[in-house]
Amino acid sequence: MAVLPIVVYGDPVLRVKARPVARVDAEIRQLLADMHETMVQAPGIGLAANQVGRPVRCLVASVDDSNLLMVNPRIVSRKGSYEAIEACLSLPGLQATVPRAERVVVAGLNRNGKPTKVEAEGLLARCLQHEIDHLDGIVFPDRALPGSIHWVREEGVDEEGEPILVREDTTWEEAHEALLGLRRHRLAAATE
Repeated sequence: MAVLPIVVYGDPVLRVKARPVARVDAEIRQLLADMHETMVQAPGIGLAANQVGRPVRCLVASVDDSNLLMVNPRIVSRKGSYEAIEACLSLPGLQATVPRAERVVVAGLNRNGKPTKVEAEGLLARCLQHEIDHLDGIVFPDRALPGSIHWVREEGVDEEGEPILVREDTTWEEAHEALLGLRRHRLAAATE
């Protein structure tokens, strides 16, 4: 397994609708394994293939005791709704309140190419919706409640050594420009 570089917002691959996987072969199984390792190391709870530069319909998710590796996932039913704060490995430091379905059923293929169906609720349901959005070229601020987008920055540590987190409200337009600047900075640093 390998840890893959995570694409930062501004890379066009994050706005591409990922193509379906025609056949689950050794290359796709390796991609899923590498994506899982990348997600764990990040650390995160979900990752879509286009977040590692591969616009194919694959995702991985790990919430509580679940470890899901799915190919061609699609939401077949949704129930309920609730709002919660989301973040993303491809949009570092940005958060927003996003409404999502409370429960979903997701159908697709497992890592062996066999049909599978997952019934999820709460955080796992939110994670799956977030990652499937990625596969459709959608990022969480696109669905954020107005006025809820904000940066979370670490401003030192307290007496117990815990990080002090500061919230700074922003707009999607301001965040978009800041993230494009971050991507340009990372690209310039990589070529030095």
